[in-house]
Amino acid sequence: MKPVGVVRKVDQLGRIVLPKSLRRRYQMNEGDPVEILVQGDHIILERYKPKCVFCSSMDSVVEFKNRHICSPCMEDMRQLRSS
Repeated sequence: MKPVGVVRKVDQLGRIVLPKSLRRRYQMNEGDPVEILVQGDHIILERYKPKCVFCSSMDSVVEFKNRHICSPCMEDMRQLRSS
C-alpha cells in the first residue's frame, strides 16, 4: 500500500470525502458501489466488482435472479440440468 499524503476528517455521520484527484485516478464516479475491506489495522476501499456466488471468480460474471454467476459455473449448471 502506497500512502498518497491526503488527510481527511471523519464527519459526524462517519463519512469521509475522497479527493477528486483520487476519484478520477481510480475511475470512481458518483453512485458507484465501493467495497470496504479490513486487513489487520488497515481499512481498504475498493471499487466493488461482483464475484460468482459459487467459485468467487470475478471474470465473466452476470447477474441472474439477484445473484452473480460466472460463465463457467453457468455452463456447469446447464450440463447438470441436461444430465
